[in-house]
Amino acid sequence: MSGQDPKFVKGAFAKIADRYVMTNHVLSMGTDILWRKKVGRIVRDWKPEHVLDVATGTGDLALEIQKKCPDARVLGTDFCPEMLAHATKGGVQKTQVEDAMNLSFEDGTFDVVTVAFGLRNMENWQEALREMGRVIKPGGHLLVLDFSQPRGFLKKPYGFYLNKVLPKVAGLLTGQGGAYQYLAGSIGEFPYGDKMIGLFENADFRDCQCRPLSGGIASIYTGVKA
Repeated sequence: MSGQDPKFVKGAFAKIADRYVMTNHVLSMGTDILWRKKVGRIVRDWKPEHVLDVATGTGDLALEIQKKCPDARVLGTDFCPEMLAHATKGGVQKTQVEDAMNLSFEDGTFDVVTVAFGLRNMENWQEALREMGRVIKPGGHLLVLDFSQPRGFLKKPYGFYLNKVLPKVAGLLTGQGGAYQYLAGSIGEFPYGDKMIGLFENADFRDCQCRPLSGGIASIYTGVKA
C-alpha cells in the first residue's frame, strides 16, 4: 500500500511548525480539539501504563492523553525536530526523534500506540501499521485518528472546501499554501472505512473498529494486537 514522499513531508511540516496548531484549529473550527478529547477518553478506558504517540507533531494528542491518563508514561515521537520542539515546550512529558517506519523500540514495549493525522503522511501505510504493531504488547491497542471522506450530502461541499478553500486560507495563515495543497490531496488518496480496517487486519490486529466523526470528515480506527 503506497504512501507519501518522506523528504517532502518532513520539509513541509518543518516550514509550518510554528503556526501548525493555530491553523488546524481555524481550519477545523475547533472540531479537531473535540476529536482528540474523544481519543483521550478511549485511551483512558484501556488503562495503559505506557503510551507511544507516533507522529506526535506539536503534541496535541499526547497532551490530551496525559490529561486523561495521569498515571501513564506518555512518549511523543516524530521525525521532524521542529515539530517536537513545540511538543516539548507545550508540556509533553517526553519526546524523541523517531521515524515511524523504523522505530528503535523493542518488540512489545507499549500498551497503546496512537497516531493522529500522521499515518496518512507516512511512506507506506501498511508497513507503518506493521511497525507500530511490532512495538505493541500482545493484547495492547492501536488507535489511528485521521481524515476520511463523508458520504451523502456532505461529500460535494466537503470536497470543495478541502481542495479550494482550505489551501488558500492555510496559505494566508502560514505563508505555505503549497504544503496545505499537498495535505488536501493526501486526504483524497488516503484509505478509509473498510479499506483501513483491512490494513489493520493485514497488520495482525483483531477486533478492529471504525468510528466516523462529524459525518465522516474524520474517523477513529482501533485494533487489538493479536
